Amino acid sequence: MIDRQHLAQLNALEEARFLKLHPKSGALFESAKKVMPGGVPMSWMAKWPGAYPVFVESAQGAHFKDVDGNSYIDFCLGDTGSMTGHSPSATVAAIAEQMKHGFTSMLPTEDAVVVSQELATRFGLPLWQFTVTATDANRHSIRYCRLITGKSKIIVIDKCYHGSVDETFATLDSSGNTVKREGNLGAPVDLDQTTRVVEFNDLVAMEAALKHGDVAAILMEPAMTNIGIVLPGEGYLESVGKLAKKYGAIWIIDETHTISVGPGGMTALHGLKPDILTIGKAIAGGIPTGTFGMTHEVAQAIKERTSREIIDTVGIGSTLAGNSMSLAAMRATLTQVLTVAAFEKMVALGSSWCDGVDRAITEFKLPWFCSRLGARGEYLFQATAPKTGKEAADAGDFELEQYIHLRMLNDGFLITPFHNMALISPATTTADVEAHSGAFRAMCLDLVG
Repeated sequence: MIDRQHLAQLNALEEARFLKLHPKSGALFESAKKVMPGGVPMSWMAKWPGAYPVFVESAQGAHFKDVDGNSYIDFCLGDTGSMTGHSPSATVAAIAEQMKHGFTSMLPTEDAVVVSQELATRFGLPLWQFTVTATDANRHSIRYCRLITGKSKIIVIDKCYHGSVDETFATLDSSGNTVKREGNLGAPVDLDQTTRVVEFNDLVAMEAALKHGDVAAILMEPAMTNIGIVLPGEGYLESVGKLAKKYGAIWIIDETHTISVGPGGMTALHGLKPDILTIGKAIAGGIPTGTFGMTHEVAQAIKERTSREIIDTVGIGSTLAGNSMSLAAMRATLTQVLTVAAFEKMVALGSSWCDGVDRAITEFKLPWFCSRLGARGEYLFQATAPKTGKEAADAGDFELEQYIHLRMLNDGFLITPFHNMALISPATTTADVEAHSGAFRAMCLDLVG
């Protein structure tokens, strides 16, 4: 339904508007290209729309300002890293206080006990370990699963994302074979040696993959969020848990993004019983951290198979893991920022954000669908909810996405660069959401005009 020539004309207008609005960012980008590949601190930052990335001057709550003085309502929020809103006061105060007493010492602090107790209450897993990122939490969990089971393979979901874990950069080809995902750089081995890939919501495929008898773990999000929001069918998650037990595989749930549904994520919401749970990003207010929880049975199995003499060389942990700074940030964030009351507000505003998108989709008869996941929402370019990662991927339209993201950025709204996803923070207001609804409607009007 989108006239591509008209889309190209609209995009050209926005590209010109971007250059006019962001001259200082442009000058900084020219300097950046001399000292950083692609002019960015990390290669994926080049995916932002426009001729160059916007350079940030300051961020507070649900807003940020760039070096050109433009103000934005932030619905990206660091792709969940700043789900708390930027620099929440309780977390900032805890960090400032901890800075007086040391950043890292390779020794535990009282905060570690409090945070572990809080996580156990929220997610139902009794024992916790701390890392620097959710990637590390996933990587360490996989190592432990192989240790415990003596098996080599990991099952992941097609089009999943679990950080830079090697085993997860796999996908299905047209014949249903596990192959490396497009863009996977420098894989140490072929992915079919380490991984089996199945579609989300496909229990038949899940059991078939488990029947080989060589699967150490199933690693999955309880709802897909990194290819577009894909929600689980009724009973799907519970059935995956049962299949894992039936075939002796360890079930790992990654709640890094799906904590958007509430304080205990989808694990608490649906009463799930994973063997291991991983999470990162949001729980420290933006300070790099990760953690993984486990059952007593998993912990005992690890203890029986490890030796204190060589515990520092087993490939688990890093020098900065569990540092006092990140634990202080986690304690303040979990107990004072990401509270039950905060989630009630966030989820309600998330629904309102989706309502605004749905109204425009209906008004302009666009064949799009807006998925909802608590404080998170996302629109896809198909008329119905996707059931698999492949279906969500096929509903993408890079050219259209680039225009929408650039248009919204020029209008003062930031959404996640990798897809059309928005997240609500405790600092987001009704006015912020209503402003987006108006701007989104105006964009749709121009798009179909």
